[in-house]
Amino acid sequence: MSAHEVTCIPGDGIGPELMQAARRVLESTGVRIAWDVQEAGADCIPHEGTPLPNRVLDSLRRTRVGWKGPLTTPVGGGFRSVNVTLRAELDLYVSLRPAKSYAGIPTAIPRVDIVVVRENTEDLYAGLEFEAGTPAIERIRDLVQETLGRTFKPDSALSLKPISASGSRRIVEYAFDHAVRAGRRKVTAVHKANIMKTTDGLFLAVAREVAALHPQIEFEEAIIDALCMRLVQSPRSFDVLVLPNLYGDIVSDLCAAFVGGLGVAPGANLGADVALFEPVHGSAPQFKGSGVMNPTALLLSGAMMLRHLGEKQAGDRLERAIASVLAQGRIVTPDLLPKDERARGATTEQMADAIVQALEN
Repeated sequence: MSAHEVTCIPGDGIGPELMQAARRVLESTGVRIAWDVQEAGADCIPHEGTPLPNRVLDSLRRTRVGWKGPLTTPVGGGFRSVNVTLRAELDLYVSLRPAKSYAGIPTAIPRVDIVVVRENTEDLYAGLEFEAGTPAIERIRDLVQETLGRTFKPDSALSLKPISASGSRRIVEYAFDHAVRAGRRKVTAVHKANIMKTTDGLFLAVAREVAALHPQIEFEEAIIDALCMRLVQSPRSFDVLVLPNLYGDIVSDLCAAFVGGLGVAPGANLGADVALFEPVHGSAPQFKGSGVMNPTALLLSGAMMLRHLGEKQAGDRLERAIASVLAQGRIVTPDLLPKDERARGATTEQMADAIVQALEN
């Protein structure tokens, strides 16, 4: 059988050291993969002038599958998020983020198993922003006044929130299709349609239409602020959540907190043509080179990637091996241990070795 071609983007910050260990683990499953390694991120700017060279997009379009380490996004300025650009350029409209409890990770609420399906290309993350004091702001203020009879303060910056019927339909359809494939029981559509009646109202109306076509799956609606309270009170009452972009980003981190944090939170960005798998956590450049960063989220995203490639047995084996090492709690990185035991924490490579051994047993 020929090898699967996969674009590998190590990332920056702690990304390269995590990817080095994770690739070794993935290869030990026996699945043959031909890696096309493509560097991206802040380190590319000095010699290529951009954090996302066209060669990276070209590779992903060719292989149609990517595995990515974390990439740095500047706060408040600098270049636009590479992650957001990848989703927009490749139309990766689904962000799939499972939050699943594993034995050995101390959590306040056991046995959580929630899948967050986040729309990935629209909403406030579309990047349609206008700086305060620009001529564009004045034109938009005039248009808003003319259209609505009221407007916003002249010293405002502005970000547009586009939500389309087509974008809403395909993300909600994906959520229901995923629920059917995965044997899930319920889909919850999350919104703020009581306040944002046209944008979130459109999302909710489409969700209701799609839900009517899937009577075998229970459907409920939840206003975003009430959902957050209910999640904290009773996360096990939820199954699949489908949300617009901004809410999905926030709620997926909240759900990750129920299962041990971003260090154990994998993710996938999916479109009609390309699938890109990654950990949810950031690049943590302050810990670059420390050698003790947790590879779990990246490895769990690797298990998701194997299943996407049709290697379900290998993906399941890898997840079981990760779960076994976590449950034993002997050879795990410091962040996975109680504070008073962190001195005995393993390195990234030692934890990878333990998972490889679990795969072989």
